[in-house]
Amino acid sequence: MWGLSIADLGIIAGYVILILWLGLRARKGVTSSGDYFLGNRRATKLKMIANAIGAGTHTNQAILVAGATYEIGLAGVWYQWFFLFATPFFWIVAPIYRRLRYVTLGDFFQERYGSGTAIAYTIMGLLFFTLNLGLIMKGTGTAIESITGGQIPTATIVIAVTIFFLLYSLMGGLVSALSVNLLQGVFVVILSFLIIPFALQAGGGMTAIKASLPEHMFSFVAPTEVTFIFIVMVVLNGLVGVVVEPHHMAIGGAGKTEMNCRTGWTYGNFVKRFATLGWAFIGVFAASLFPGLAGADREQAFGLAVARLLPSGLIGLMIAAMVAMVLGACHNFMVGGSALFTRNLYRRFVPFRSDRHELLIGRIAALVIVVGGVTIALTLSSVLQGIKFLWQITAFFGIAFWAGVVWKRANRYGVMASVLLALAAAVVTGPWVLNWPYHLQIATYLPVGFVAMILVSVLTPPEPAEKLRAFYALLHTPVGEEQQLKDKGIPILLEGEGIAATTSESGSGPLEDRGHSLLVVDLLSLPSLFSLRRYRVDVGGFALAIMFVACIIGIGLWAAQLG
Repeated sequence: MWGLSIADLGIIAGYVILILWLGLRARKGVTSSGDYFLGNRRATKLKMIANAIGAGTHTNQAILVAGATYEIGLAGVWYQWFFLFATPFFWIVAPIYRRLRYVTLGDFFQERYGSGTAIAYTIMGLLFFTLNLGLIMKGTGTAIESITGGQIPTATIVIAVTIFFLLYSLMGGLVSALSVNLLQGVFVVILSFLIIPFALQAGGGMTAIKASLPEHMFSFVAPTEVTFIFIVMVVLNGLVGVVVEPHHMAIGGAGKTEMNCRTGWTYGNFVKRFATLGWAFIGVFAASLFPGLAGADREQAFGLAVARLLPSGLIGLMIAAMVAMVLGACHNFMVGGSALFTRNLYRRFVPFRSDRHELLIGRIAALVIVVGGVTIALTLSSVLQGIKFLWQITAFFGIAFWAGVVWKRANRYGVMASVLLALAAAVVTGPWVLNWPYHLQIATYLPVGFVAMILVSVLTPPEPAEKLRAFYALLHTPVGEEQQLKDKGIPILLEGEGIAATTSESGSGPLEDRGHSLLVVDLLSLPSLFSLRRYRVDVGGFALAIMFVACIIGIGLWAAQLG
């Protein structure tokens, strides 16, 4: 039936029933908008890790990477690995999200730069969520259509999967995401490596597969498309833009402690970086076993490998894994988008009534965002085309985030000049005018954006002193010391159920003096402030994360040399 066996259909049905049960169970924990949008900041380390995996790992990414490596070799892994070098920075950025005690990144732009920049960011964020939902649906539909031999068209898959995740997402918000994503994380690992042993067996082993392909297919730098300079530029672009991907306020800030937030966002994403290697090798093996795909058709490589290599039953498990990735990611995007709309647009024009009313509006907004994503999924021609656009729009606003945390002189005029001029540079150098290679576009609009931010901020009035005092007081007040903020009359948008950090060092006094000061926040004052004791948590965690980066790259290089 529909190109699937009874065993496959049984596994898929069992998965659907289990997820719906978990979603209904999680509904009991949603009594306020704080629950719906951020799980009331009560997530444990394990749930934060699972949520980072679920929200950050999408079927379209596996489709994109496998398709790229099918055509250009292992270098295609950089379409997702460009965040690999940014991942250690998650350790030092996560506590920033948590200490601000904001609900959305729109709140960040509102409180730091004012209403105009908040509205501009919110529009970008809603576009980000809607386009990402479309990309995820598009990638999943393309893969399952290939698996079923075209018997279930992409449009049907998109609509069916949308109805499924809406059944539990609209009820449970981030609470159900945190509950379900641990299961989704297991499925992600299955998705990433299940095909590999079957591909090796079909191809006669690694030696035989290598003999059938050009040598560059096992290099992490390609002669075309993903060259060394391309890798450098997308890594820099990713580091600038990743901090304002609008769902990251929840991914980095929903934990009960700062350590939960650091551990979850950093090491949840390291699981994904490792899993990406599996997608890369699947694409290369498919190039040997099933040659002939070209252009946009390369995005069918993953689905083709599933259909032709996996036995009955495991195909159903793979489809369930794909749907799991849809649920984890789309759920976070839908909830994050509804929070942005409700708090950073709706409240601007409709007087606040009650938390219950805001929760209702959030659920309606989530539904509208999903409809927009489905529309994009049914019309978008290529996953890669959409991914590159997302990289650009986040980088435009990422400049404002980094400047706003590091530099008190950064202001709203600098933000708008930076965003507009970076956008103009991207348009002029892009396919509509000069049609420069993508890495040269990045090399143009990033410097333009940073220079505009600095020059215009210096030449225009600073932000109000009282707003700056409140903003930086939040950043200098670790979780658990909220009473200090209350004593100073500084508002807390969502305190949640956070508890204080613990330190192995004896003594008393502010947590900042005992290892919990933040490097990014104090960056311009580090020459006079720095000591290992003061920044112990940032420095130690960042160094350990760098070691994980080296290990993952080492495993990739080792695997590429086998055979």
